Amino acid sequence: MRASELIRRFEAYCPQELSMEGDVRGLQIGTLEKEIQNVMVALDVREQTVAEAIEKGVDLLIVKHAPIFRPIKNLVADHPQNQIYIDLIKHDIAVYVSHTNIDIVEDGLNDWFCQILDIEEATYVTETHSGHGIGRVGRIHPITFGDLAQKVKLVFGLDSIRLVSYNGEDLKQVIDCLAICGGSGQSFYKDALDKGAQVYITGDIYYHTAQEMLSDGLLALDPGHHIEVLFVEKLVQKIKEWKSENDWELEVFPSLSLTNPFNHM
Repeated sequence: MRASELIRRFEAYCPQELSMEGDVRGLQIGTLEKEIQNVMVALDVREQTVAEAIEKGVDLLIVKHAPIFRPIKNLVADHPQNQIYIDLIKHDIAVYVSHTNIDIVEDGLNDWFCQILDIEEATYVTETHSGHGIGRVGRIHPITFGDLAQKVKLVFGLDSIRLVSYNGEDLKQVIDCLAICGGSGQSFYKDALDKGAQVYITGDIYYHTAQEMLSDGLLALDPGHHIEVLFVEKLVQKIKEWKSENDWELEVFPSLSLTNPFNHM
């Protein structure tokens, strides 16, 4: 089958038009007008991802984070980042990106977060298009902030989690309204607060933003950006369903490369 057939099915589910303004999405490297047999889904495209794709004979790589996020000034092979692009082109590996559209779409990444965190009656945090929005906020069974932090740490398999809280008394606060936004969603925290959230889960929270959250009466949990790796497992499941429905002769598998740049001692 051609790569274009798979991507047409993907975009019927998750249109590029749902992406936030200025977002990087869609085909970045290679062509969709080619036959494919092996498809790999990954969160990031790093050296180890490319080496894995080459070893496994991947024809199409579907990722959440674009390998080309800033303008390229040259393709000089002496630069490690450029070598990533060169190796992909040399081995004819097409790269397709689904970034904020997979966050926004119904039954996308933020809804998958809601499923594993038992968030019910969820709606979006911030509207981005008519009837669509980024992040999710909804009800949860009452739980203390401390126990919620432990649950998030366990669910996402984290070695640690950052709590946005001034003191231990906050750990006892009972929470029944929770918001989450994958990636770096700190700029939407006031929208989460306006919708009744008592705790906001998102990655890459800045120091001063954390202080402002607390001044506004909002607790937060920062599990890091890498929790978006859930994208890999869930998208592989979806493609396998489409494969079965359409009798595609196609192998699809998750990337096993570790690309989280952070560890904690």
